[in-house]
Amino acid sequence: MEPLYYDLNTYFRRRFGFRVHKISVDAGLSCPNRDGTLGRGGCLFCNPRGSGTGAHARGESITLQLERGMAFLARRYKAAGFMAYFQSFSNTYAPVEQLATLYTEALAVPGVLGLSIGTRPDCVGAPVLDLLADLARRRLVWVEYGLQSACDRTLAAINRGHDVACFERAVTATHARGLPVCAHVILGLPGEGRAEMLATADYLARLPVAGVKLHLLYVVRGTPLEALYRREAYACLEQAAYVDLVCDVLERLPPEMVIQRLTGDPHPAELVAPAWSLRKQETRQMIQATLRRRGTRQGSRRQSAGTPA
Repeated sequence: MEPLYYDLNTYFRRRFGFRVHKISVDAGLSCPNRDGTLGRGGCLFCNPRGSGTGAHARGESITLQLERGMAFLARRYKAAGFMAYFQSFSNTYAPVEQLATLYTEALAVPGVLGLSIGTRPDCVGAPVLDLLADLARRRLVWVEYGLQSACDRTLAAINRGHDVACFERAVTATHARGLPVCAHVILGLPGEGRAEMLATADYLARLPVAGVKLHLLYVVRGTPLEALYRREAYACLEQAAYVDLVCDVLERLPPEMVIQRLTGDPHPAELVAPAWSLRKQETRQMIQATLRRRGTRQGSRRQSAGTPA
């Protein structure tokens, strides 16, 4: 059944004509909010190991990580093309010469069609964006920025280390070079209600943002968020509430914005709560069913008249 939102699989099929999958790679880079540069100790929810696989620490090259991932995805999903997703920590946080070497290695692997670069909006400058724009003349290159919330009070509360204006500057500079931007948003952040989360959706709908990833805030072992959760100072969203919020957000986003993710992907061994966050397929099905029951779809309640490029 066709999704009532513009999902990533549909985007890739329209662009390439066949099934394409992203492969997460670990480049061994760091983050200014973790290495002492900002002196903040990391985001409230951040896994001490980051979102990566630990492959770099095991000595695995970018090429090896991609080849292994490609073999698995081709066998399991019949994928015919791949995007190298630099995911762990901030993947523009290094000298531009080092970044050029990493990105070039990934693009040299047969079957890799392009790059997705996950990073922070305070970790990009003109030289890095110029490098990515040059690579984008030959391959598809997405830049993924963690926003999490369009409320500065929330960003301060989660120890994010940048404000909303920083995100907007990065989006403007990236879009000006013809690079598509994907924004990461977390639903269920401490202190936020429905109004704040929908305000973030309306904010993104007004910007030249081409894609979005929606994440549930789940509690991971060893994080400051776990300490809040243990002393009952933070409560996770229930599954039904999360599904309703995702549908509310989707209804406000432009129909041409690519929905790259609908929920998070916790590691079972690290997850503290909520347990339902492991049931990703069930959550996606509930989102589709809720939109169908409402008689709505992505963009049906959009407030802004502008259209992101």
